Amino acid sequence: MPAVKPSPRGAVAPLPTLVLATLLSLSALASTSWAETLEVRIGLISREPQEYIPLSSLEIPIENDGLEGAMQGVRDNNTTGRFTGQAFSISPVALEGDDASGALRKLHAEGLRLFLVSLPAEALLALADLPEARDSLIFNIGAPDDPLRTQDCRANVLHTAPSRAMLADALAQYLAWKRWQKWFLVVGPHPGDQAYAAALKRAAKRFGAKIVEEKAWTFEAGASRTDSGHFNEQQLANSFTQVDDYDILVVADEADEFGEYLNYRTYRPRPIGGTQGLIPAAWSGVMEQWGATQFQRRFRDETGRLMTPLDYAAWLAVRSIGEAATRTQSADAQVLRDYILSPDFELAAFKGVPLSFRDWNGQVRQPILLSEPRVLVSVSPQQGFLHQFSVLDTLGYDRGETQCGRD
Repeated sequence: MPAVKPSPRGAVAPLPTLVLATLLSLSALASTSWAETLEVRIGLISREPQEYIPLSSLEIPIENDGLEGAMQGVRDNNTTGRFTGQAFSISPVALEGDDASGALRKLHAEGLRLFLVSLPAEALLALADLPEARDSLIFNIGAPDDPLRTQDCRANVLHTAPSRAMLADALAQYLAWKRWQKWFLVVGPHPGDQAYAAALKRAAKRFGAKIVEEKAWTFEAGASRTDSGHFNEQQLANSFTQVDDYDILVVADEADEFGEYLNYRTYRPRPIGGTQGLIPAAWSGVMEQWGATQFQRRFRDETGRLMTPLDYAAWLAVRSIGEAATRTQSADAQVLRDYILSPDFELAAFKGVPLSFRDWNGQVRQPILLSEPRVLVSVSPQQGFLHQFSVLDTLGYDRGETQCGRD
């Protein structure tokens, strides 16, 4: 190999041909990107949050739940978009009444075709069925209802929020691994509690557990701030849980009204899981694996708080749009939908595996975290639970268990 001659003092050595060509290509791409920026506008429709009285003064009220997650997704998308010629933005609408249809029509008239929706299932379906939604793509970031994934599917709706079945299956897999197969199920009075309980019953049957006792919670908690409140709750929980032996008390209390009062007060010394205790969720502030620490820190620096499951579902939706827009170089809702549901779509989401969407019901496949307030306990799917295509499809309704199909 011939020796390389040193450049004279003060002279600039010529760049290698390959490096020079690369720099010229990047410069041309940057010039094109700035000249032909593709705007990707996203709407977010939610309801003004109801007043919530926390169980403890340690709970910090959460502001802009969901919106902050969407904003984080926009920031992440725009970091890449500066080089790929795309600019992402979010247009939030917080409803004070029930006119979600009017909100979507207004955003649609302004040219938006991509929407994040955090509304109950009935309102979500009403939006999906609007004539204006036929050329749009809606991401369900809030409704966990299983019928949205089994029978009430819509071709223009994708789900980044996990279903109740996914959450229940994640918990049941871990309990099966622990061999805690005898469950005592306590169910609250609200429709959401009943739906969560139904998902737990399905999961128990699916993974070999047995519900040895089931009781409905009919008492009103809330005396904890009185001088003798703790004693009343202690006595009530102790007497309520005097049942035959079981391995774990499983709680269905989505409204967070009573489940926390059962901890350490049961008649038998047994663990608690479900909506309280060991909680299955898409995201938790205690998550630190697979690069999540840096992700959590970036979010906290921007918002001053931890990311919630709703924030994470909104972030997933915006990032899915960003990934699809980058790959397809399009902001068309149908083009993005087709790519997101294709085998080519993968999304890195700080969970150790790439995420994808089920083409039969539009549900994102994702691991589910099992955590308590201060530490991550486990992540499902658990080892040993197998599937012919994806182990993530052991969580929730599989292709053959749903009436939904994708064209």
